[in-house]
Amino acid sequence: MKEVVKALRKSPAGAANLEVPGIVILAADISPMDVISHIPVLCEEHNVPYIFVTSRAELGAAGNTKRPTSVVMVSETRVGKKAEKIEGEEEFGEVYKDLLKVVKKESDNVRR
Repeated sequence: MKEVVKALRKSPAGAANLEVPGIVILAADISPMDVISHIPVLCEEHNVPYIFVTSRAELGAAGNTKRPTSVVMVSETRVGKKAEKIEGEEEFGEVYKDLLKVVKKESDNVRR
């Protein structure tokens, strides 16, 4: 969670920000919810799309870990120490763009 908050705070704020640094995925079964309740607000301030999934366990499994996970941020390109090019990166870029479309479509449905 600390890394997601740090990445959100480093991204440019405001509605004029057209660059999307990533997509935030939150687990809905967090207890107490106050632990992550500030993250959607940060996402909206920084124009970062976010979506909720039902289970921490499923989110952890999707991230290839055995630990339940509260929140992840998926970015189009690798950042950090392991930023070298990996096999399947082009395919990941296509999947990321599809995910971005789904998240934006769902957020438009919620706002109506």
